[in-house]
Amino acid sequence: MEKVKKIPQRKCIGCAERRDKGDLMRIVRTPDGEIRFDTTGRAAGRGAYLCKSKKCLARARKTRRLEQNLGVEIPDAVYAALESELADD
Repeated sequence: MEKVKKIPQRKCIGCAERRDKGDLMRIVRTPDGEIRFDTTGRAAGRGAYLCKSKKCLARARKTRRLEQNLGVEIPDAVYAALESELADD
């Protein structure tokens, strides 16, 4: 009998919906304090997962979930850069 590979599940910090890890975008705070998208899903640092929509980013920003999960204050310029990377709803 073949073993079925389990697909990791993660929760979006914007809408709190569980999805496959590959369907979400990982935002990481690197050890040097930089906040950026982690396209590989394996970058070193503290990470948070977000749906690939501006709606979820806006909700995470309003509730300060991203700041709570990453443990740092996030400037408006970083939010603007993250928003430009995401697709429209």
